[in-house]
Amino acid sequence: MESIKRALKENVNKYSMIIALVGIMVFFQIKTGGILLKPLNITNLILQNSYILILAIGMLLVIVAFQIDLSVGSVAAVVGAFAGITIINNHMSVPLAIILVLIIGALIGAWQGFWIAYVKIPAFITTLAGMMVFRGLTYVSLKGTSIAPFPKSFQLMSTGFIPDFFNGKGIHITTIVIGIIFSILYVVAEVRKRSTQKKYNFEVANPIVITIKIATIVIVINAFCLVMAKYKGLPNVLVLLTALVAFYTFITTKTTLGRHIYALGGNEKAARLSGVKTNWVVFLVFVNMGVLAALSGLVFAARLNSATPNAGVSFELDAIAACFIGGASTAGGIGTIMGAIIGGLFMGVMNNGMSLMGVGIDWQQAIKGMVLLLAVAFDVYSKSKSA
Repeated sequence: MESIKRALKENVNKYSMIIALVGIMVFFQIKTGGILLKPLNITNLILQNSYILILAIGMLLVIVAFQIDLSVGSVAAVVGAFAGITIINNHMSVPLAIILVLIIGALIGAWQGFWIAYVKIPAFITTLAGMMVFRGLTYVSLKGTSIAPFPKSFQLMSTGFIPDFFNGKGIHITTIVIGIIFSILYVVAEVRKRSTQKKYNFEVANPIVITIKIATIVIVINAFCLVMAKYKGLPNVLVLLTALVAFYTFITTKTTLGRHIYALGGNEKAARLSGVKTNWVVFLVFVNMGVLAALSGLVFAARLNSATPNAGVSFELDAIAACFIGGASTAGGIGTIMGAIIGGLFMGVMNNGMSLMGVGIDWQQAIKGMVLLLAVAFDVYSKSKSA
C-alpha cells in the first residue's frame, strides 16, 4: 500500500499540468453550461490554436537550448504574404508554393541562426531585429492590404476534415476506428516498454498505477474521438499536429541531436568540452524554428483565407507562454514537446472558456499574464528547493 501511495504521488507530480488542464476544462464546462466540450466548440478550439501549437513545438527546442525567438509571429506573417502573392496573384500550384514557403522559412531561420551561433549576437537582440524587419517586409509586400481568397485546396490544410471511408450516417465512423487503433497501439507500446524495463532489471512502476494510467488514457482517446465523430470527425490540422508531436518527441528523446540540444541548454561549456558542436546545434535549432514558423503562417493564412499584414501579432508571446506553462525551464535544458502542447492547450482553453463566459479581452490578457508569472515562479521555486 505504501508503494502505491508513493507511486501515485510521483505520478501526480509528473502529470501536474495534465491534471491542471483537466481541472480547468471541468471548471469552464460547468461555468459555460456544457458548451466548452460540445463537438463544434472542441473543433473550433483545435483550429484556433493549431498555429500556436506548431510554434510552441519549435519554441520549446529554442528555449531548451537556452535561447529565445521573438520573430516567429512576423516570420509567420511574411511567409503568409508570400503564399498569398504566389498562389493568389501569380497562380502558382499549391504544393509548389508550400514547399517554397517552407524553404524560405528555413532560410530565415538560417539567417538568424548565423548571427546568433557564429557572430554571437544575443538571440533576444537578433530576433527582436528580425521581428521588426519581417513585419516591415510583410507590410511592404502586401502594400498594407489583404490578399484573398485562397484556393479551396489550400484552405483544406486548416479547415478540412478526414473523410469518412465508412460513410457513417450521423456519426463519423472513421474517427471512431482511428481512436480504437490508437488505443491498441498505445497499450502495446506500454506493455513492450514495461517488458523491456523488466528485461534489463530497471525499476518498473506499480502494476495498479500502470493499469490506471493506461485505462485513463485509453478512455480519454476514445471519448475524444467519439465526441469528434458526432460533428465532422478529425480536422486535417490535428493530423498534422499529431505527426509533428510524434516526430519531435522522437527527435528529442531518441536521437543524438536531441540529447545535444538538452546538453547545450543545461551547460553550454560542459557540452562543448564533451564534443558537442554547440554553434551548429544552435544554428539548427533556429533553422527548425524558421520552418515551423513558416508552417504556422501557412496554417493561419489557410484558416483566415487571406494573407494580411496583421497576421501573427503576439504569436511569439503565446508560443513562449505555452512552453513555460508546460514546464520548460527559464534556465534551459528542461522541457518536453508534450509539455509545450499541454501548455498551449491550457492557454487555448482559458481563452475559449473566458470568451464563452463573456470575459472581456482586457481581463483575459491580465489573467493570462498572471498564469504565466505563476508558472515561471513555480519553476524558480522548484529549482531553489532542489538546490
